[in-house]
Formats: sequence, C-alpha cells, structure tokens
Amino acid sequence: MFCLTSEPIDPTTLRDAANNPHAGAVSIFEGLVRNHHQGRKVLRLEYEAHGPVAEKEGRIILREAIEKFDLDYAGAIHRTGSLEIGECAVMVVVSAPHRRETFDACRFVIDEVKRRLPIWKKEFYTDGSSEWVGCEGCRGKQH
Repeated sequence: MFCLTSEPIDPTTLRDAANNPHAGAVSIFEGLVRNHHQGRKVLRLEYEAHGPVAEKEGRIILREAIEKFDLDYAGAIHRTGSLEIGECAVMVVVSAPHRRETFDACRFVIDEVKRRLPIWKKEFYTDGSSEWVGCEGCRGKQH
C-alpha cells in the first residue's frame, strides 16, 4: 500500500497492516521535518506531488521491495501540503520472517521513493526566504 496524504500520518495504521503471524520482524522508517538544512534554520516545509503518478510509481517500488527482499508486507505514506518541524513527512513499514531483510528493504524503499517519485519539497526559512530543495528545474516555478 502506497498513498499520499495531506493529513498527519498515523503510525499505527501502517504498523498494524504489517503485523502477521509469519513475520518475525517489522522495520519502520519515519522521515521527520527537521529545523535545519545546510546551515539554514528551517521554519516549515511544503510538499507538492503529481498524485496519480507518484502513487502508481510508489506501488511499483513496494512490489519491487516485496520481491527483492521476500517481504510479507511493504507499505509507505508520504505527506503533501504544509508540515511543521517535528511532523512525520514519510513513513515506510515492512515485515518479513527475518530482520536483515526488513532493514535492507526499508532503506531500499525510502531511497527509491526519494529518487523516483514526482514529489517536490520547498523549505521555508526563519529569515523569510524559501527554496525548492533537490529540484533544479523548480527554481522560480510552481508545480
């Protein structure tokens, strides 16, 4: 299950979905909004996404992880909209018979989500400025 949401992420939803009697391990990755980036003080973030494309590609990534790491379950949720410091921006949950696969799968999923999904992050700084991060074509443009 992969989805985008403008609502705060409820960690129990994905955690409960990953729970099954075959799984000996569940790994969870939570990406949180931090208060700094490259020496600048961050006030908040905004995420924009091309929803249908991001959700379709997100499901493909999860299927790839299930096959590659022999997982029982893989799920991820990514926020859109405005997020404050400390909020969860993305969550990945995977389960498998053994822990090694879950650790490796969590890293694979989050790395692929960041690399392949059309999701853009704009940072707002305490000095009043803002900047699109990791999106060279975004400067001065809206999505």
